[in-house]
Amino acid sequence: MLQMFVTVLLWFSAIGCGLLAGLYFAFSTFIMTALGRIGQASGIAAMNAINVTIVQSLFMPIFLGTTVASAALAVTALLRWGEPGAIAMAAGGVLYVLGMFVVTMIFNVPLNNALAAADPASHEAASLWARYLTDWTWWNHVRTVSSTVACALFIAAIAAR
Repeated sequence: MLQMFVTVLLWFSAIGCGLLAGLYFAFSTFIMTALGRIGQASGIAAMNAINVTIVQSLFMPIFLGTTVASAALAVTALLRWGEPGAIAMAAGGVLYVLGMFVVTMIFNVPLNNALAAADPASHEAASLWARYLTDWTWWNHVRTVSSTVACALFIAAIAAR
């Protein structure tokens, strides 16, 4: 029974990590660049609209569910260290929770909150927007790589089982 549950969590986590890696990849490779090319007020307004909409979408259950499943897999792997795929499962879980979830909460969310509090047309918003584009995108690259590698590690754990 536990074996089946772990297998389901691995598949769920691999798919969730893959979906989120793709989303983060899109932001890192072209969405943020495109937002940076339009006017400051329009770019800020667009990003704020994205930030409001994303938390009201299917993104949130996948974001939170994949985080919980990944943490559970890391703990399970530590408790069943000698089993095939345990190292990949533990590494994937820890990498995803730290590199995606913790990074999001410590870096991306506060940047989003600061952007939401700014007047998009103000002079002060110009420096905030420039900093936001650089800093938010840097941390999004971390989330992209972490999600991608965690996905690969979960697939490796599935294959090893």
